[in-house]
Amino acid sequence: MSYTSYFYLLFFLGVLVALYYLIPLKKRWLVLLGGSYFFYWMASGKMIVFLLITTVSVYLGALAMEGEQQAFDSVCKSLKKEERKARKAVMMRRKRYIVFAMVLINVGLLAFLKYYHFFSANINALGSHLEPGFQLPALKLLMPLGISFYTLSAVGYVIDVYRGQTAADHHFGRLALFLSLFTNITEGPISRYDQLAGQAFEGHRADYRQFTFGAQLILWGLFQKMVLADRAALLVSTVFGSPSDYSGGIVILAMFVYTLQIYADFAGCMDIVRGSGALFGIEIARNFNQPFFSKSIGEFWRRWHMTLGAWFKDYIFYPVTLSKTNMKLGRWAKKHLSVHLGQAMPTAFALFFVWLANGLWHGAAWKYVAYGMYYYVLTLFGLFGKPVIHCFYEKTGIRKESRPWQLLLIIRTFILVNIGMLLFRANSLRIFAEMFESMFRKTTGNWLELGLDRHDLAVLALGALLMLMVGIVRERGICIRERIASWPMVLRWTVYAGVFCAIVLLGAYGSGYGVVDPLYANF
Repeated sequence: MSYTSYFYLLFFLGVLVALYYLIPLKKRWLVLLGGSYFFYWMASGKMIVFLLITTVSVYLGALAMEGEQQAFDSVCKSLKKEERKARKAVMMRRKRYIVFAMVLINVGLLAFLKYYHFFSANINALGSHLEPGFQLPALKLLMPLGISFYTLSAVGYVIDVYRGQTAADHHFGRLALFLSLFTNITEGPISRYDQLAGQAFEGHRADYRQFTFGAQLILWGLFQKMVLADRAALLVSTVFGSPSDYSGGIVILAMFVYTLQIYADFAGCMDIVRGSGALFGIEIARNFNQPFFSKSIGEFWRRWHMTLGAWFKDYIFYPVTLSKTNMKLGRWAKKHLSVHLGQAMPTAFALFFVWLANGLWHGAAWKYVAYGMYYYVLTLFGLFGKPVIHCFYEKTGIRKESRPWQLLLIIRTFILVNIGMLLFRANSLRIFAEMFESMFRKTTGNWLELGLDRHDLAVLALGALLMLMVGIVRERGICIRERIASWPMVLRWTVYAGVFCAIVLLGAYGSGYGVVDPLYANF
């Protein structure tokens, strides 16, 4: 069920909102749970069983860890110091076994369904050289909707319970709602239990201000998705579908337009789901914060797909950074090399696993591994090059805070990100290399035969300019929703009507346009 479909916007949301505010406050969570499972069943059918397996496993696993902790706490005070220390070690070991089992079950399920074909194809290719006739069987596997998203939320929950940061939830319905909430299940955001579970479970009263804020976000999200992203998809699919037919400026244009497409698509869908959540009084986590105003690759990834980056930081980067092996590496580098390398090398070691996971999370193909490694290498340049960069500023006298220099850094980062997007969209590493090389050759292909006519190109350009202006306003700390809400009613509703008419009149749907599914729903 697409977030831009008539069924979702008019029937599903409309009925769910009506039911939510008609039943008693304390029972309203049941409407959200029932609606979320209906939403998932409509999209994935029988594969809903995988969502149930994840929910039941982490529910029982968290309770088991709590049981171990309570058993220790009940006898802790009566034990002597040495006995207490030994008993605590046993308790922690048992909790580690439980959390390891939960991670193994759920990440293993994700890995099997998502990566079996990738790994089996590579193993078969290698095995055929080592042992003729070696062949892993081909399996018909389908990906459950949102498994890459709800698995991370589930794993984050059990790890937080293990760490003592979150109490195990005894209410199965609350945990089930947290993992299945229809606003988050398709393409995120990847929410934390303590941020979402409570507010989704507790009933909310109707609030006109929240309702209008939600409607604003939905309209803006629909504009980004239907007017810009779906229109850009025509040009992108034309060029990337036949990359050998184009070179020079057309390939560069396609690269930039794909960046616009994926941003308008993903950010647009995030605004729709955040707006949908606001209709029920639920604040869904932000996933974007004007990423193209970033001055470095690190800053870009703190602004782009923010909940994924935060998850990797908390559950991969910090544990690896603080591991005994990594700490020893840092002490050795500090003693034998330099203070800077003593700090940088452990960070670089941890970042390798972060970027490898980032690449593989996005897809089961070597190009996604290369995508992660591309950003890893760029990050290493910034990490190990700090002394050189510092020396550069001292020698040249350039003021880092000056506006021209800040703009130059933004442009540099934007170009590097677009190259990453080219790699992300190309059908293979070989095609990426060919397209990248072709950008530096003379332009071939017709500018007006790329799937878009002059009208479409004008709409795309003006829409991109509007997104840029909105981003500039937000970057200055101005909340556009609150600003619009403060306007007189006639002006306010004129703006709403204008955006609605733009979606209806300029949306890329109907004759001549194909249906474009949300891009991140495929991950």
